[in-house]
Amino acid sequence: MPHYYFSEIWTPFKFVGIRLFRDDNMDLWIKFWNMRRRRIRK
Repeated sequence: MPHYYFSEIWTPFKFVGIRLFRDDNMDLWIKFWNMRRRRIRK
């Protein structure tokens, strides 16, 4: 399983529990509340 380094992108959606992340390959990931992160396909 690959290992990723994430940096969180601040958005107003964070107040309702939706968080966006960028990994070290500059792919975009999304996380809803306490669910796992999912990659957003290009």
